[in-house]
Amino acid sequence: MNGTERKNIKPGAKVRIVQKEHQRTGQLTEGLVKDILTNSAVHPRGIKVRLENGLVGRVQEVIGP
Repeated sequence: MNGTERKNIKPGAKVRIVQKEHQRTGQLTEGLVKDILTNSAVHPRGIKVRLENGLVGRVQEVIGP
């Protein structure tokens, strides 16, 4: 599922994010959403979230609820 729409992302959802320092390489990190940091409904580069392990990045893919 697409990570550019806020409605697709809920706390506890399993997602793949790209961290700021990995944007050039596109390296993805998998985890569970703790907080949604982007307030707008849509963001072209992905909704910014904080994972339960504390990492922050933009959602590239939503894997599951």
